[in-house]
Amino acid sequence: MKLPNGYGGVHKLSGKRRKPWCARITVGWESKNGKPHQKYKPIGYYEKREDAIGALAKYNEDPYSIEYSEVTFAEVYEKWSAEHFEKVVNKTAQQWESIYNIHCQQIHDVRFRDLKVAHLEGTIKKCKAGDITKGRIKNLFNMLYRYAIKHEIADKNYAQMCDTIREPEAKIERTVFSDDELKVLWENTDNITVKTILISLYSGWRPSEIAELRAENIDLENQTMTGGMKTEAGINRVVPIHPKIMPLVEELYNKKNSYLITDKKGPVSYDTYYHRFVRIMDLYGFSHRPHDTRHSFVTYAKAAGVNDFVLKLIVGHSIDDITEKVYTHRTLEQMREEISKITV
Repeated sequence: MKLPNGYGGVHKLSGKRRKPWCARITVGWESKNGKPHQKYKPIGYYEKREDAIGALAKYNEDPYSIEYSEVTFAEVYEKWSAEHFEKVVNKTAQQWESIYNIHCQQIHDVRFRDLKVAHLEGTIKKCKAGDITKGRIKNLFNMLYRYAIKHEIADKNYAQMCDTIREPEAKIERTVFSDDELKVLWENTDNITVKTILISLYSGWRPSEIAELRAENIDLENQTMTGGMKTEAGINRVVPIHPKIMPLVEELYNKKNSYLITDKKGPVSYDTYYHRFVRIMDLYGFSHRPHDTRHSFVTYAKAAGVNDFVLKLIVGHSIDDITEKVYTHRTLEQMREEISKITV
């Protein structure tokens, strides 16, 4: 039976094959020896001719279903990111790009419809970074699956079934930087990561917050930094620059840069900061996590008798006392006096 023009065709491949029948469609024309010839694209291989004809009929009913069945993980990411990155700040887009390029390489070329829980969990397990990064990988998978289901590329979200990063809740032990460790850091301030660690130790920024500090929010004249995230109390808070780290901030500050912490490639992402932090800890034989800097600052402040409400304002903790909530206009000079009590 002759098939209609433009419908596509079925032909049998040579040799002994388990699926010798190829269903194919015409995707264009090319000239050979001055004569037009069709250019074909296979849509599948089958054991029987009638199966190939059936697939061809299904394609002509809904060509997108077959086209989407061939889409790879990388192609879904490209389609998703083209839409998603228009809605987020550049820094966030860079974080997702980093997750995709560094931690998802092993599944870039896998057909999205072929991905199963084993692929996703294997990708997460292979990641050498901490639980925060692993959580971001899973978040990326979830967003890609929501996009894929919306566009009928997939019909099930396998990312929701991943339990690789689920662990029994345990109290995270924070370790305060000792006097000896502080001494080592102060002796090696030629390193940009050491500078960043010291600034965190004397200001209480979260690791992700210090990476997000914008140069335009560094006021050298009034000796303040403005930034913060995560909670209502933590967003856009003003932190006095401790006298000991003022020279470090001045060295890093460049009004031509968008962020305080940069390198030759531009802003430093949290993932980059995390890996550099770990290298510094290994270099000097320290055993700390990035968040230990914030915990250390709070410990130093309490030991020095810093006013509890001022400390909460600096680190972005919520204030429960109703009277103190109303009294949020503590002067910058008061905050400077309190933070200067830290003399470690």
